[in-house]
Amino acid sequence: MVQSSTAHSQRINLRLSETAKQRIEQAAAVEGRTVSAFIVSSALENAEKTVRRHETVALARQDAMRFFEALSNPPPPNDRLRAALEEHARRVDSR
Repeated sequence: MVQSSTAHSQRINLRLSETAKQRIEQAAAVEGRTVSAFIVSSALENAEKTVRRHETVALARQDAMRFFEALSNPPPPNDRLRAALEEHARRVDSR
């Protein structure tokens, strides 16, 4: 989980139903934490899962083999790739 060592100075305001508020308060009390600490840790945990899920690519074995084969034995560059590389060299100053 991502945690910050800096002071807690940022705020998020939200609206929720009375039922949701009561359930969150109950869950926080069961864990012996403040509502704020419970909400922050729960939100961060879900944020981490969401980001990880979108940053990770899972391939079936056959697709993974094709991918690694293409990396190991790439096809020769075609005209479009050569043109793109020339355009990149023209536009980007790589020092």
